[in-house]
Formats: sequence, structure tokens, C-alpha cells
Amino acid sequence: MDYLYLKSLHIIFVTTWFAGLFYIIRLFIYFKEAEEKPELESAILRKQYLLMSKRLLYMITWPSAILASVFAFWMLYEVPAYLTQGWMLIKLGFVLALYIYHYSCQLIYNQMSHGEIKFSAFGLRIWNEVATIILFACVFLVVLKNSIGWIFGLVGIVGVSILLMMGIKIYKNIRAKNSWDSSIK
Repeated sequence: MDYLYLKSLHIIFVTTWFAGLFYIIRLFIYFKEAEEKPELESAILRKQYLLMSKRLLYMITWPSAILASVFAFWMLYEVPAYLTQGWMLIKLGFVLALYIYHYSCQLIYNQMSHGEIKFSAFGLRIWNEVATIILFACVFLVVLKNSIGWIFGLVGIVGVSILLMMGIKIYKNIRAKNSWDSSIK
């Protein structure tokens, strides 16, 4: 198969993999927040979020991860010289981190399927940003392909991480204020 077709398929499945990882955590957050609803509403919502999570995880996210990796290994087979380049080795380290992150999502789903997620909604919101950080790291490494470039990219990732955490904190404060305002009306 032509290398550019492999690369295109790899990018498509990486995109769907990340889309699944971004959305699965949102479903976990919604599931966790459903605990605060009245009992009947909570039961209906939690059942629906569990079903949606199962479908997302097993029909999109895991297959996308596997197919992205198949096409990645195939590209490395076609161009083994990439394995001698520092940026690729660092990128593979981030891909390993992404698989660990994905597996952690699986563990959270397993908790969910037993009726309880042990993390808070706020903790899940922060955890959701880990995939964003890994995405930034991988894109900078693949596009810049040099040590100075990826160092600046890494500094950028740290900056983006700080901004994301500040945004989450601001969102939490606004949400808490709005829930307090609505409860006194």
C-alpha cells in the first residue's frame, strides 16, 4: 500500500481515537453528576450514559486505537529509518502514555458499569485534559521533528496545561456561583 494512504488512514483513526477519548470522559462526568438528581431521573440518566459509554468505548475508541496503531506500525515497517530519529522515539513514549490513559478510561468505565465512579466530576474534568496535552505533544513532535522545536512545543504544552487548569477552576467557580444563585430564587 502506498505510504500516503497508510498515513491518511493513520491520521483518520488517530482523530477518531482522540474524539472517543475526549467524549468518554464527558460521559463519565455526566454519569457522576446524575447522582445528584432525584432517584428516578438519576437511574434513567445513569443507565443511558452507561449504554452510550459502552458503545463509544467498544465500537469507536478501542477499534480506533487498534487501527491507528496498525497503520502506524505499517508506516514504520515501510520507513524504518523513523525509529532512529529522536522525535519519533519521544512520540512513541507519548503514544504509550496515551494507551495508559486509554486503559485508565477503561478502568473508570468498569467502575461505572458497577454503578459508581470513584472520582469527582471536577477530578474527571481535570483528567479529561490529559488527552489534550498528549495530543499537543504528538502534533508538535510530528510537525516540528527537531529538538529545539519540540522543546518549544513542550513549553507550549505546559502553558496550555496551565491555561486549561485555570479555565477548569474558573468554570467550577462560575458553576458553583450559578447553582447558589438559582437555589436562592
